[in-house]
Amino acid sequence: MIIKNMRYDSLIIDIGDILAKRRKQAYYAVNTILVNTYWQIGKLIIEYEQKGSRRAEYGAELLKCLSEYLTVYGKGFSKSNIYLMRQFYLKYPKFQTVSGKLSWSHYSELLSIGDDLTGQFYEKQSLNDGWSVRELKRHFVGEIK
Repeated sequence: MIIKNMRYDSLIIDIGDILAKRRKQAYYAVNTILVNTYWQIGKLIIEYEQKGSRRAEYGAELLKCLSEYLTVYGKGFSKSNIYLMRQFYLKYPKFQTVSGKLSWSHYSELLSIGDDLTGQFYEKQSLNDGWSVRELKRHFVGEIK
């Protein structure tokens, strides 16, 4: 039987600290990969559309078809989410300008803000103040009431 003492308590705390730190790192790594993946999907859609001569006529149909076919890869490919991926690439044509500290849910909310200047303000506030998506929604919805 292990005798609980100060060294044992310290060991437990140290292990807990390592786990918490690594879990946070894993979250940010997965988040960055997801955001980059959605940016790349948006880029592919835009490139595909720009090569088509009837872009305006089939744009909505393209997103609907993609949504139907991409479900074989799992969830997250609703027509509205694919539209957001497309908008994401248009708003951030250089991925280097995208922050790894914000999640796809943050960017989805920011893309729904019509005014670019307002969107930039809330993006900076989310980064500077470490807002969760819920906090971002609360601040923005509170602002427009």
